[in-house]
Amino acid sequence: MQTTFTRRQFLGHATASTAAWVAVGGQVSEAGTEQQAAKMRVTIRDAHLKATEAPDSWTALQRIGAEGMEAIIDEKLALPRIYHPQETYSAATNADRQQLKRRMDASGKRITAFCMFNRFEERPEFEVQWCEKVAQVARDLQVAAIRIDVVPQKMEREPFLEHAIAALKKVIAATEGTGARFAIENHGRLTNDPDFLAPLLEGVGSARLGLTLDTANFYWFGHPLSRLYEIYEQFAPCTFHTHCKSIRYPEDQREQQRPMGWRYADFHAPIYEGDIDFQRVVAILKQTGYQDDLCIESASYRRLPAPEVIAMFSKEVDMLKDLRAG
Repeated sequence: MQTTFTRRQFLGHATASTAAWVAVGGQVSEAGTEQQAAKMRVTIRDAHLKATEAPDSWTALQRIGAEGMEAIIDEKLALPRIYHPQETYSAATNADRQQLKRRMDASGKRITAFCMFNRFEERPEFEVQWCEKVAQVARDLQVAAIRIDVVPQKMEREPFLEHAIAALKKVIAATEGTGARFAIENHGRLTNDPDFLAPLLEGVGSARLGLTLDTANFYWFGHPLSRLYEIYEQFAPCTFHTHCKSIRYPEDQREQQRPMGWRYADFHAPIYEGDIDFQRVVAILKQTGYQDDLCIESASYRRLPAPEVIAMFSKEVDMLKDLRAG
């Protein structure tokens, strides 16, 4: 039975986040105020930027026209995929965070989401502690969402559902004072299944737990193309972050229930060439009041020369900006 969410269930995060920033005595900078006011920034995964061969990540964002990035944050709070010839980036100390703020302000580009690669099955207590640290960083840097993995390696479906709910309840409790929003990516064999994902979100029952809506992963999982839009509508109200990517399957396979991962390496495509209708995706998000980023994630840039990488990402950025404006 399909669970229907309403955005009202998830709107508490905005007030909570603002209250958390004020509670720690922080001053909201001009750049921070602008970030809060921005709607549907067009961003990109930080791991993609080096393929542009720009001298640093901030210049790469400028070259493709993106307004920010989703940044991988590791267990030591380093940001290993943001690159620069003279600088390394971390959020472990106040000095590190001030350096990041200065760089973001100077470039006019933001880190709009953090990306964590979690292992809740094998080390739930460590994950709670790590999430608490990242939540504090997100508060300090006004990062709007934290993308998390909820993916089992060995556990079966029902035991893992109970395990994940228990662990995520601890994450939410531990980060209450930060206002941080955690966004589960629909990824792998379970969270691409709405019949697992909905009970997971309901079981935790927090307005600060939502979704990184990966548009192509549901398609990769095997759902027919027309079914995707029903899934997007179901989960759009609790979407905090997106991964905008696509696949171009042969016409006779688009409405089939395909095996999970069927020939993805052969058919992944830029969003302007794939099967997924992003005008429809953006419209679905807008209808729920979504104001967070549209983040490009791609496999199609790999092995392309830098000029073609820049051209591809620039075209995707321009497309998403047009859809946002429309």
